[in-house]
Amino acid sequence: MHVEVPRVSRAPTITIIDDDESVRVATESLVRSLGFGARSFASAEDFLGSTERSRTACVITDVQMPGMSGVELQSRLRAEGDPVPLIFITAFPEDRIRRQVDAAGAFGFLAKPFDGNEMIDCIDRALQASPRR
Repeated sequence: MHVEVPRVSRAPTITIIDDDESVRVATESLVRSLGFGARSFASAEDFLGSTERSRTACVITDVQMPGMSGVELQSRLRAEGDPVPLIFITAFPEDRIRRQVDAAGAFGFLAKPFDGNEMIDCIDRALQASPRR
């Protein structure tokens, strides 16, 4: 007798990188409420050294953090050939930084505190383009 096993679909994992714990927790909560997996890191360096990097379908990162900034993270990922979509959040929305990350393919540049619906729109667009959805 042949029994067909249903294929289990795994929700994409979205990674949140921010040195502010309250922002990480709130953003992770939003992501999980949408049915996605979520992982969070306090620094870009922690993310880069983790096994989550290869499973991440989208990264939401702060622009300004101690150590490696979100902009530097984007540059490093692109230099290494990693096409993971990035969404930037910042307490200091500067046009110069926005133009820089947009030119490198950012899927969002949101000022803190950001609107949840704006973030959802950015996540939807990023996941459509993600090679790891």
